[in-house]
Amino acid sequence: MKAALYLRVSTTEQNVDNQLPALEAYANSRGWQIVETYRENESAWRAGHQRELARLLADIRGGKRKYDVLLIWALDRLSRQGIGPLLQLINSFEVYGCHVVSVNENWTHPDAGPMREMFIAMSAWAAKFESDRRSE
Repeated sequence: MKAALYLRVSTTEQNVDNQLPALEAYANSRGWQIVETYRENESAWRAGHQRELARLLADIRGGKRKYDVLLIWALDRLSRQGIGPLLQLINSFEVYGCHVVSVNENWTHPDAGPMREMFIAMSAWAAKFESDRRSE
């Protein structure tokens, strides 16, 4: 199976390099070949600032996808906008045959069963709640 990695941190003071070893180890332990890496130092809240996520989606929708799995550190690396936006984003990948898998949320694997979507929704709610609270 081929994998793409998406690494994101929220501020310029942070660095995506701390996520990379865990993502590589996870992929290697499953025999997945890493074929693309998308790196981003942008807030998930700033509209238009997630250029790598936009490129990733464009690659998927444009038929340039060379991978079966999008591997991420955690779901909140994709979005902190809540349940609807995160489920919609994950569905955007999966409709094109690319499964989203989180290293820190093992229930995101496509074989996780029928509770997968509910756990994703709970995680999305928690990420938005935490982000909203920090903004206060």
